Amino acid sequence: MSAQVHLPNHCIFLPPTSLHTFSVLNSSRENKVLGLGRSFLGLNERILLANKRVIKRKKDCLGVIASAGGAVWDGWMPEKTSKAPPLSDIFWPSAGAFAVMAMLGKIDQILAPKGISMTIAPLGAVCAVLFATPSSPGARKYNIFIAQIGCAAIGVLAFTILGPGWLARSAALSAAMAFMIFTRSVHPPAASLPLLFIDGAKLHQLNYWYALFPGAAGCILLCLLQEIVCYLKENVKF
Repeated sequence: MSAQVHLPNHCIFLPPTSLHTFSVLNSSRENKVLGLGRSFLGLNERILLANKRVIKRKKDCLGVIASAGGAVWDGWMPEKTSKAPPLSDIFWPSAGAFAVMAMLGKIDQILAPKGISMTIAPLGAVCAVLFATPSSPGARKYNIFIAQIGCAAIGVLAFTILGPGWLARSAALSAAMAFMIFTRSVHPPAASLPLLFIDGAKLHQLNYWYALFPGAAGCILLCLLQEIVCYLKENVKF
């Protein structure tokens, strides 16, 4: 006799094809749910990444503003150095400037009968450049002599064409700036030579000799004394 198995009435048997269809439907629903979850996760990641980028931009902008503000205020503060300069680095440039002005004063006494002078204001600025900042671009010998000669000649030319007045001063200074930039011989004290000639009646008699005297001639003396000052700064310290 074959054994019979009695099952409860609420149990339902599905054929294999129905089971396969049911599993496919369930898996597709699960895939849709997983895909939707992944899309939400991807959206959240994109939102977080966008927020991070916005925060980084704000920080960068604040950093730029802070650095710009710091740079502006740095210009109003003394240069940051590890220690104060030695006394000899202060004494020798000051002594050199005194020696230069003393020598130019003695030369002025010799040239006084001719009504001209070697002691002109731009040479004081040249002293500061040569003795205090000898390694700066403005202290290069090329810059000094090219700028002194060229700017002085420009001042004479502007006065000859335009005469005295604001137009001659403006044109001469503009041309002097363009000349120094073009020839790569920027030497700030030389920019005052055209103005000095235009406004200095006693210099008009020099005409184009003004390109060499007193500016360039005085710079020869200053450059010689600069070598002495630099030697003393390097070898005689206290």
